[in-house]
Amino acid sequence: MGQPERLRPDRAARPARVTNLRNLRSQHQRPREEHGHRVLRVRGKGGRVVLIPLPPAVARAIERAVDGRADGPILRSTLGTRMDRHAATRRLKHLAATAGVRMPRMHPHMLRHTFVTTMLDAGVSLRDVQIAARHADPRTTMRYDRARNNLDRHPNYILAAYMASGT
Repeated sequence: MGQPERLRPDRAARPARVTNLRNLRSQHQRPREEHGHRVLRVRGKGGRVVLIPLPPAVARAIERAVDGRADGPILRSTLGTRMDRHAATRRLKHLAATAGVRMPRMHPHMLRHTFVTTMLDAGVSLRDVQIAARHADPRTTMRYDRARNNLDRHPNYILAAYMASGT
């Protein structure tokens, strides 16, 4: 059941879809402590509520975005209304340009794609990445794996190292 010292594996770090983030409202979904972690509750696809653990810098950024407000959307447009997907894309393009990132087709899903591909490149297991990304089918996650044909990461080497260690 509950693992009090850490988040359960099925509730590990998860990239949120822009639709989930746009719908966050400051009175309901402020970062809070749960299981010893700062987390954000997000209603995902299919209405499932998931916990997203927040690194300290992300929690601070959300608190700055809320700016002491007790009501209203966390992510707001320049008019103060709930940010739509077009406004989210414009904001991302502006932030990317400010950071010197030049890409012809910048869009919010690229952040989710980067999250998944970076985890796979870092050697996180396909199953853990699938759980983090909330992909129902591992084949969806496998499409993100740029190194799936890299023989240096072949499981035979991992098995051989394990067997050679005598454990």
